[in-house]
Amino acid sequence: MTSAAPAGTPGRPWAMLAELTHACPLRCPYCSNPLELTRRSRELTTDQWTDVMRRAGAFGVVQTHLSGGEPLLRPDLERIVAAADAAGIHTQLVTSGVGLDEARLTALSDAGLRSVQLSVQHADPGASDRIAGRASFAAKERAAALVRGAGLPLGLNVVLHRHNLDAVDAVVELGVSWDVDRIELANTQFYGWGLLNRAALIPTREQLSRARDAVRRWRERLSDTSGGPGRPELVWVVPDYFDGVAKPCMGGWGAVSLTVTPDGTVLPCPAAARLPGLDPPNVLDRPLEWIRDHSTAFTRYRGTAWMAEPCRSCVRRDEDFGGCRCQAYALTGDAARTDPACALSPDHGLVRVPADEGAGGAPPPYVFRGPGALGRRVTA
Repeated sequence: MTSAAPAGTPGRPWAMLAELTHACPLRCPYCSNPLELTRRSRELTTDQWTDVMRRAGAFGVVQTHLSGGEPLLRPDLERIVAAADAAGIHTQLVTSGVGLDEARLTALSDAGLRSVQLSVQHADPGASDRIAGRASFAAKERAAALVRGAGLPLGLNVVLHRHNLDAVDAVVELGVSWDVDRIELANTQFYGWGLLNRAALIPTREQLSRARDAVRRWRERLSDTSGGPGRPELVWVVPDYFDGVAKPCMGGWGAVSLTVTPDGTVLPCPAAARLPGLDPPNVLDRPLEWIRDHSTAFTRYRGTAWMAEPCRSCVRRDEDFGGCRCQAYALTGDAARTDPACALSPDHGLVRVPADEGAGGAPPPYVFRGPGALGRRVTA
């Protein structure tokens, strides 16, 4: 029997990121997955993922992103989708598009798949393939046509960085031509492999300013005559390194979403695996209710009592929650410090200086993942 939730515990999370596998056909240098990936042999089985979906639905989860890596590499993906659908959970496939054909999409749709989010690295095929580390743009184009032909909602996810920020206009034009419903323009967050490539990826302030202006112009152009949002919907994810305002931690530490990794570890966010002292539980060992309400992984940074100055007395502490714990740890070695992205942080120079330095000179080459090693350097 699960004990009652402690006072101050937020309501049940409604979203779950299901990282079905870390395996992926692409080698994107901005990848936020950890440097050490979960081996295929340690992934949850079909029956275990089916049980996770059943328990998540009973817990109150109503939406899941089926992600990775590349979830299409799971031959049992249809069964996992069906289990989520049976549990009353809306499913969205987050995919590179590589490996998606008409038969597979039909099977997934029949199993209950509700929408697709397709990753795109650039509007130019050659540039997209270089960033992805392999030829893949043609597969993405085919996947987009298949999804629209099937009548499923389609979104594009474009991670922005130094090598594609100047192509925002072309990216939006691509989304319009592919008839997508939503384009998420997500400025790179430097976690995992992306942190390793920060010097190669970090843009200039001028690039960000031009891209922000382009998004504004497109929103005005796409808006309908009633003044409402146009289609496709454009989502601009704030580049906190440059704005000096810490980004809220996914609506609060584990408040609205939880992440289940390929081996069943449960985290408040996908980047929290490396934070010390969390000892995150596994869904195979504990109920989701207990994990969310009582585990150190979910209670360590809940609320504001854990905060030190300047967060503790900041008027924004209940809005930005001190910023990103994972970014604070990655940059300072202390997950409890103020997120250096915040202009009030004593460590703000850790993000300000690299951002300013990004304006001059050629960036270093990407470090791509390589088999059996940290990676090999390839000039982008």
